[in-house]
Order: sequence, then C-alpha cells, then structure tokens
Amino acid sequence: MIRWLWNWAPALAQMAAIFAASSLSDVPSLPGGLGDYTGHFIGYTLLAVLAIRGFARGRWHGVNGRAAWQAVVMSSLYGVTDEFHQSFVQGRTPSVADWCVDTIGACVGVGLVMVAAWFVNRSSADRGI
Repeated sequence: MIRWLWNWAPALAQMAAIFAASSLSDVPSLPGGLGDYTGHFIGYTLLAVLAIRGFARGRWHGVNGRAAWQAVVMSSLYGVTDEFHQSFVQGRTPSVADWCVDTIGACVGVGLVMVAAWFVNRSSADRGI
C-alpha cells in the first residue's frame, strides 16, 4: 500500500488541484499573462507525467507503450470529467476545446517522459546496469 501511495499520490494531488481550480466560479489570471489554454496544457502535461510514473510503478524501465497509453487515456478521461464538473459550477461552462488542449498536453507530457526514459534506459544499458 505504501508503494502504491508513493507511485500515485503525486498524480492524485494534481487531480485534486485541477478539481479545486475547476470549482472556482471566478478563476484568477495565470502568472505572466498566460492564457486559459496554456493553463490547461500545463496542468494536463503534468498530470500525464505523474500518471505515467504511477503506471510505470516509479521505475524508468516500466515506462513503455502500455504505461504511456494508459496515462494519456486516464488524463484525457479526467479532462472529460473536469469539463462535466464545470457544468455544475456557476460562471463556468464545459468546453470541447479545453478538453482537446488537455489531451494534447497529456500526449506531450507522455512523449517527454518516453524520450527521457529512452535516454535513461539506454545509458543504463551502456553502463551494464
């Protein structure tokens, strides 16, 4: 159980942060003048990175196509539930465009982790680890 929490607590915390932000009727502006889509992109890039960590059980050699696919699907589906949740928040409306940006962010996050895992695993193989 402790290992599971170690692997999944960061992703769950990110999901809670997204839920909390989506619960606000009046969302404050992002720092540096970043736009709404940028916020969605960054939030779901981070969620997918943390999700693939969970699916890979916190190990670089566990980062594979299956873990990547699971992380993208989970993050994208969470984006759907987030948009649905916003339909119940006064002053907020669900948006297919937001969900698309969420999914693109998830794909980019997983892609970055896949590239990093390739380098880490290649380096380990070169050193005989």
